[in-house]
Amino acid sequence: MEMDPRRLLVLLAVARTGGVLAAADELRITPSAVSQQLNKLESEAGQALVMRTPKGSVLTPAGLAVAEAGEEIERALNVARARMQGEAQIAGVVRVGGFTSFMRTVVIPRLPEWRSQYPELQIQIVEDSFPALMRLFRQRQLDAVVVEQDSTAAGQHPLAAGMVEEPLLDEPWKLVVPAGSLLAADNIDLSRLHLPWLGVEPTAANIAVLGRLRHSTGARVDTVHQYQDTLTALALVAAGEGVAIVPTLALTGVLQDHVDVLDVPGLGTRHIALRRYERRRPTSLPLDTVARLFRESAAAFDTRAGS
Repeated sequence: MEMDPRRLLVLLAVARTGGVLAAADELRITPSAVSQQLNKLESEAGQALVMRTPKGSVLTPAGLAVAEAGEEIERALNVARARMQGEAQIAGVVRVGGFTSFMRTVVIPRLPEWRSQYPELQIQIVEDSFPALMRLFRQRQLDAVVVEQDSTAAGQHPLAAGMVEEPLLDEPWKLVVPAGSLLAADNIDLSRLHLPWLGVEPTAANIAVLGRLRHSTGARVDTVHQYQDTLTALALVAAGEGVAIVPTLALTGVLQDHVDVLDVPGLGTRHIALRRYERRRPTSLPLDTVARLFRESAAAFDTRAGS
């Protein structure tokens, strides 16, 4: 099976923008040209790579595998571009908004290394709630924003006109319970937990998990309290006030006294992505560099660790 690597970038654009028209706009070619390239790529691959739906284009499992190859090619091209222009010449200020667990775990520990590697590049971090970050992003006070959503809740935070999204990381949700309260960790019936669920603020990705559990188990999933910070959730769980759904990143480097953190089938994963505005002008090397650094740092994180 031989595939033209240029067509992989077309598939990657469709994956990021969610449709042929948006991909054509990003690539600055006609929609028919995008469709032709996709058809040729599917012919070369010998199977369907894109599934058209009323809401846009979705990649098949084979398409996702091919798109990953496209990402590797894109990264290699970005590295080559940086080397040709000289790393010291990458200068400017890039402001990125995001939520606590990703910034604290994936981004901030790497800042000294990146500052040494790109002394003229300033990466400024803005941490806030999702609505506040998106407001700043739309006002162009942020160059990019890191967003989260439950992986099964497609469209929880839909893209606005002109935005594109680059996947960064998928990590498993964890069930946090009071220490010793669940002994049969391999066979947990989520519909029959004897403790209530802790509530989360309405824009958090966790809330979609609770909604999914209500639907899939048919049981009542009543919530008590409402937390925003994982440390608050852990304290409430340790006090026996309830159980919580927490992402792996949020538990990294955090003391977990008097609680048990469990892997439970059916909880699913949290999808993390970087949003930016599509490039209608020549490539922004500082922003492209920061996006690449975020992707590489996320790829190096072991989502199985959680501590």
